[in-house]
Amino acid sequence: MVKDKYIVGILIGLLLPFLGFVGFYKLRFGFISVSEFIATIIKAKSVLSAMISVSLILNGAALMFFFNKEKDNIAKGIFFTTLVYAITSLAIKWFL
Repeated sequence: MVKDKYIVGILIGLLLPFLGFVGFYKLRFGFISVSEFIATIIKAKSVLSAMISVSLILNGAALMFFFNKEKDNIAKGIFFTTLVYAITSLAIKWFL
């Protein structure tokens, strides 16, 4: 079983949104190349903001799972990375 460590939560919290990014790309933009997708993100920051927001749903599910399993330190690590992603999403939406 996974030990209840803060760093494990941070790693999970970083990995799940990355998987969400890949899934978002494949589902919504799989018909274009990665380079064209990056160009689309640069032109339309709202796409990046939406992608980050959707990807954080995976973190929310993992957060609830680990809180229910009473793995509070893992959940705290996931929560921390979720806050970082959320703040990044807001900064992109407001300032870029």
